[in-house]
Amino acid sequence: MGTESHYHSKKDRVFVRGITGEYNLKTELERLRSLPRVRSGDRIDFLDGPQTFSKHYLEPVDGLGQTLHIHLEEYAPGGKSQKHGHVNEAAFYILDGRGYEIHDGERYDWEAGDVAIVHNNCVHQHNNADPEKPARALVIKTKPMYMFMNMLFQKTVIPRPTEPTEHGVGFVPRQDEDTQA
Repeated sequence: MGTESHYHSKKDRVFVRGITGEYNLKTELERLRSLPRVRSGDRIDFLDGPQTFSKHYLEPVDGLGQTLHIHLEEYAPGGKSQKHGHVNEAAFYILDGRGYEIHDGERYDWEAGDVAIVHNNCVHQHNNADPEKPARALVIKTKPMYMFMNMLFQKTVIPRPTEPTEHGVGFVPRQDEDTQA
């Protein structure tokens, strides 16, 4: 957990999985229909940290889907993400906690049950406003479709913090069974 940064990895990444070989729609549909329809979240590890941790449920590299990228973000107490921008939209369903977004210099507060929308080409940063408790958001975005259409702009303005916050020292993201209480 937290050992390989999804956002800073130097490894090649798959943004849109190619359908290679002889094109045969029937074969591709058979392949897709043979794959699991449910992924167990407790088998997927959190990456990154120490202020923002990510758990990637669905990406093209998995071969399970081609058009969506779905991941869970957990923000340590007082934590924040990198400040960045990208072409694709994203929807953050706030599962718990309270925090705020900074979008193109403007602040937008959120709390559990809200949906924070990141519009196309918006420079933004996600922030946990609570210095004592973590916050979680389920993120749904169509980034793979934008990559497929060669709409490749993505830029980090300020990287993810590499040091924990004052109250986030030693923080580890909650496992799925920890959230059932």
